[in-house]
Amino acid sequence: MGCCNRRCGLIAGAVIGAAVAILGGVLLPVGNSIIRETVEKEAVIENGTTAYDNWVAGGVVVYRQFWLFDVQNAEEVVRSGATPVVLEKGPYTYKTRYLAKENITFNSNLTASFVLPVGAIFDPSMSVGPEEDTVTSLNLAVAVTYSLVPTELHGVLDKLITTSKSSLFQLRTVKELLWGYNDPLFKSQLGLFFPYNGTYEGSFNVYTGKDDISKVGMIDRWRGERSLHFWNDTYCDMINGTGAAHLQLPLLMFMEPTSMLFFFAFRSVSASFEASHDLKGIEVYRFALQQNTLDAPNVNPDNRCFCKNQKTTRNCTLAGVLDISTCQDGKPIFISLPHFLYGSEYLREDVKGLHPNKEHHDTFLDVEPTTGFTLRFAKRIQVNMMYGPSKNITVLQKVRDYTIFPLLWMNETAALDDETAAMIKGELFSRIDMLDILWKALLGSGVAVFLVCSISYCMVRRNDNQSKLV
Repeated sequence: MGCCNRRCGLIAGAVIGAAVAILGGVLLPVGNSIIRETVEKEAVIENGTTAYDNWVAGGVVVYRQFWLFDVQNAEEVVRSGATPVVLEKGPYTYKTRYLAKENITFNSNLTASFVLPVGAIFDPSMSVGPEEDTVTSLNLAVAVTYSLVPTELHGVLDKLITTSKSSLFQLRTVKELLWGYNDPLFKSQLGLFFPYNGTYEGSFNVYTGKDDISKVGMIDRWRGERSLHFWNDTYCDMINGTGAAHLQLPLLMFMEPTSMLFFFAFRSVSASFEASHDLKGIEVYRFALQQNTLDAPNVNPDNRCFCKNQKTTRNCTLAGVLDISTCQDGKPIFISLPHFLYGSEYLREDVKGLHPNKEHHDTFLDVEPTTGFTLRFAKRIQVNMMYGPSKNITVLQKVRDYTIFPLLWMNETAALDDETAAMIKGELFSRIDMLDILWKALLGSGVAVFLVCSISYCMVRRNDNQSKLV
């Protein structure tokens, strides 16, 4: 009777151990499913979710830093056709994107519409000097009129330039160049970002993720349209991804290093995984702009529809810049990465003093892979304008070829603060870690109990059999 009880006890122990091990094995997928459902629920743009609270408010501090290019030899360029030499000056830092979205409307197709008010507040503590610092830069009015006025009227334009005492370059304060000044040639306000304060971006129409969480924050319509009308090409006119890098909505949850991210800024672009980083104790995946995004069309045929001027792009062999004049009312504006990173070598030969550096000039997003939230980003863009030779415009007569001239580059950046990092680690990762410990403990202890009881049962049974033989 004692042997029977002992055997029964060991069998029961083995069964319990197996059950505990199975429970531990089942807990992992079940727990992951619960976490996934919780994350997805909180990521939907609807009243009461974490994503909605972050999305509506402008609570995340975003800074826009400007580095302006100061021309060192302006007179020599005009008088003898010397190659321009520039010196970077900055940063001049502004707090931006601090205003909450307006006119939020939820639509029947599970999208949300809104406009984004914009503003900029100068932060002297994060700047090298006051906004009143002066910079010698390209004369915006001269560059614009050179491109917009037909060649046969350049003689008339030359008289206007002379009468207004304008030249190819001008001395302006940082504040004037960025936000506007009274231009003597245009006889109106002109500035790289004029008008800005008190204006709006949008309207935007984005998916809420209610029916498909993978679409949350993706643009459905921009300014009422599902595609652009800048490039006259179906592929180039597509609007893919989110409106911009931000810390408010998930880009792609439960991502892998093989994942791709898409966002929209004048055109749709993609970012690919680069490396894992530690941000305040949180593992993030860094996604960087793909190098072939601004490749010349003869290298990346997908970019052929972005090439609109054979002459200024040397038969569409120019790499590293995007001509956005079609969406800027014909103004000769080109955007690039700072210092023409990944651009054609002759861009840096036409303007001396540029030194591209991937670490300082590339665009990236640091994304938490489970939730898909961007926890840090740096969106770096350089603004350039084009000018060229003219027989009839005095200040351009010594210019030898078309020049894409860098005006400034900016870094729009934000990162989660210590309080938010502590919240993420406390509310999300503590539960994930607890689940990980629990299922491993159950699985390990269950397997151990099962093995011990099974081996003990075999030994007891063998001893009992031997006793019967004796």
